[in-house]
Amino acid sequence: MSFEFPLPDVGEGLTEADIVSWKVAVGDTVTVNQILVEIETAKSLVELPSPQAGEVGALLVEEGQTIEVGTPIIRFGGSDGGTDNAGASAPAVGETQAATEGGGDAEGGATLVGYGAKAAPSKRRPRKGAGVAAPANPSQAPAAQEAPAPAAAPAAAAAAPAEATAPATASAGKPLAKPPVRKLAKDLGLDLAAIAPTGSRGEVTRDDVKAAASGTGAAATAAAVPSAGSAAASAGAGSSGELEERIPFKGVAKMMAKAMVESAFTMPHVTEFLDVDVTETMAFVRRLKSTKFLGEDIKVSPLLLVAKAVAWAVARNPRINSCLEGDEIAVKKYVNLGIAAATPRGLIVPNIKGAHAMGLTDLAQGIQDLTALARSGKTPPADQSGGTITITNVGVFGVDAGTPIINPGEAAILAFGQIRKKPWVVGDEIVPRDITTLSVSADHRVVDGEIISKFLADVGRGLEDPTLLLA
Repeated sequence: MSFEFPLPDVGEGLTEADIVSWKVAVGDTVTVNQILVEIETAKSLVELPSPQAGEVGALLVEEGQTIEVGTPIIRFGGSDGGTDNAGASAPAVGETQAATEGGGDAEGGATLVGYGAKAAPSKRRPRKGAGVAAPANPSQAPAAQEAPAPAAAPAAAAAAPAEATAPATASAGKPLAKPPVRKLAKDLGLDLAAIAPTGSRGEVTRDDVKAAASGTGAAATAAAVPSAGSAAASAGAGSSGELEERIPFKGVAKMMAKAMVESAFTMPHVTEFLDVDVTETMAFVRRLKSTKFLGEDIKVSPLLLVAKAVAWAVARNPRINSCLEGDEIAVKKYVNLGIAAATPRGLIVPNIKGAHAMGLTDLAQGIQDLTALARSGKTPPADQSGGTITITNVGVFGVDAGTPIINPGEAAILAFGQIRKKPWVVGDEIVPRDITTLSVSADHRVVDGEIISKFLADVGRGLEDPTLLLA
């Protein structure tokens, strides 16, 4: 008996995910907990294990497709022809609903925690025009009647093969294609109407679009002779496609954009700046590196001392480590220190739990682990929630300062600029010193200028004299 496995909610109440890459193929025999597919949620990359053992009958969604939680993604057993992609074996709407409502029974095999009988109802909607034959062109009949008698037979003969080869379309005359295929054609500057479909239901497939783009196959022939009405549009699309790049706005990038808009338009941001002489901090970093005092495998950087200075300054100014919750200001007596990290999939802000209680060794290890995990794209949602205050290191990009946007659920964020040699007054002399610029953006509903200024001054004081941080 076949069993369809729906996309589960992998945590944090996420409602959709993108299929990144399949780790199995049709016909493979899998075991319980074997990785089936890698998906991208709004927060990270996640590998989904198999809920049961058995043979893969069909992959119901394609790589690159965005689907909702509860949508069937793979079928075990009961292969109907051994198709290996969603385009050729997508279940009918009625089948999908029935499988979702009845999936996960005893005959479906062993299930994993969170994948069991509680199957979320499918939210997939019927394809427009699905199951309804495309009406014949009403203009053909009058044309045939008005044409001279000798030409009627050839016209009818020509109409038959035209109808046989014409792509199936919806009632509005729009070529059938799945949303990811439409987007691919748009990104490549191709007109779907000019691509000959090869799908089993007359739809344009991903391979059709790729063939048209590469100039091979029947799709390329159809694309090479577009109708007069679409020729100009296709030429314009091709020209613009060479001059611009279309990047999917989804996953981590979309989630972060939503959070930044929420923050910028709900929190009144105020930003203060401070130039700091970090010559002693840089000397301390060099000593830690040369002596390997924190451990052979521990990487030491100025960011470590900045993180320690922030935790130290929070202890002296606890109100900066708070957030507004309804009619109350929640002051946190712990520090979950967020470190903004730029990844190939977008900006994320994982945090080091309990940073206030860590010594330099633990804090350095925490930063190192956090950074490595972020670069791999597999930071779990739990590591990105519960932060209390954040650091963004804009200095690594050669930037002196910035006005960072506060991470939602927090009251402040500190930007750490690049360290440069600058002339500095020491006593009565001007000498070259290592100087950086710190900037703090804070939620003015929660903290006023005095608290912000004292916190920033304390961070600067700790970096000017790092021995204070060890007391």
